[in-house]
Amino acid sequence: MPETMGSDPYSEEANAESSVINELCDAYRYIGDVTYAILPEEIAHNLGDLKKSFLKTVRSLVDKDIEWVDARVAGGDRLRQEWRQKWDRAKSEGAPGPVN
Repeated sequence: MPETMGSDPYSEEANAESSVINELCDAYRYIGDVTYAILPEEIAHNLGDLKKSFLKTVRSLVDKDIEWVDARVAGGDRLRQEWRQKWDRAKSEGAPGPVN
């Protein structure tokens, strides 16, 4: 059975999947457009601004939570280092463990 030159079944499958994904994205985008198109222009713009404001607030909260996690990890590193220093000091003095 002769092979056809340049025929790659995987690339054809990827193109078909990509085409389906693109069609779904286009449909979703169209539904979004219709959602705002059925509203009066001023209300559509105000609703869009409200949604953007809400999403910016959510993003700000997520950023603050990420900063909080980073600070907690840094605090954990600092405590771990303090505990290690106490343990090493107590070990060098012959004590069974750190004493506060």
